[in-house]
Amino acid sequence: MLRRLLQPFWVLLAIIFLIEAWLWDHLEPVVAKLVAWLPLREFKQWLSDRVDALSPAMTLIVFAVPVIPLFPLKLVGLWLLAHEYWLAAVCTLVFAKFAGVGITAFIFDVTREKLLEMRWFEKVYDFIMMLRDKAKALVEPVKQRVRDILRGDGEGWSSRTLRLIQRFRRSVREAR
Repeated sequence: MLRRLLQPFWVLLAIIFLIEAWLWDHLEPVVAKLVAWLPLREFKQWLSDRVDALSPAMTLIVFAVPVIPLFPLKLVGLWLLAHEYWLAAVCTLVFAKFAGVGITAFIFDVTREKLLEMRWFEKVYDFIMMLRDKAKALVEPVKQRVRDILRGDGEGWSSRTLRLIQRFRRSVREAR
């Protein structure tokens, strides 16, 4: 009974987790392109050389510190929300989120091997990867249901409505 009541909570938590993972996966190539476009390739190599000389514990500090300057930006976003500057607040918070994930992806790419030398970090990393796989498995039926609804494959009113909209769109395109 309790498990059934908590199911929506776990699905929501899994969706949030997957959004974070999706951001990570999709910002990593963007950061790579940015590194190629800006003179960050040299910086990345310089940072990699410095990280190689550090202990794994010091590398953890290198991994954690770059995100700290974004904290005041998030506070600015909250201040904007409190003063009802909705658009500026959302833009600030979204920028802070993307910048944080992008910077973290960049730094993690440089520090990953050294961080994984610490057994506890490796266990945490493996645990997060396992959670990510479980979250994908939990959300996949929901995603499939949404896909079915959007395709109009089902028999419910939403599927029939979507099929009607698709037919209407086709008839408008053919009329042109």
